[in-house]
Amino acid sequence: MTRRDALIDVIEALHSEIAALKASDVAALETATQAKLRAIDTIALYDGQAPCDEVKGLAAEAHRLNETCRIYVNLMTANVRRRLQLLSGEAATAYRPQGLARA
Repeated sequence: MTRRDALIDVIEALHSEIAALKASDVAALETATQAKLRAIDTIALYDGQAPCDEVKGLAAEAHRLNETCRIYVNLMTANVRRRLQLLSGEAATAYRPQGLARA
């Protein structure tokens, strides 16, 4: 398998991870994650070789999709934290992005 093919597999697995996260399908998430990790192991075999432009583009797409997965996970974590706070009777703070403090 080439590095290009492995990157395409990573991208497909990331799409599957996003779908599983949206559906809250733990089994599908595990399957997609394992496929992604296998493809990443294959990519690691090419470490030290200069990537061509196509490989760079595929890697950028994989990075973008991974960031999308990270955002989904962070949002899900925030929702769980809020629900647990409500269930425990703690004051649940609303999500606010961190901004500059006003003087």
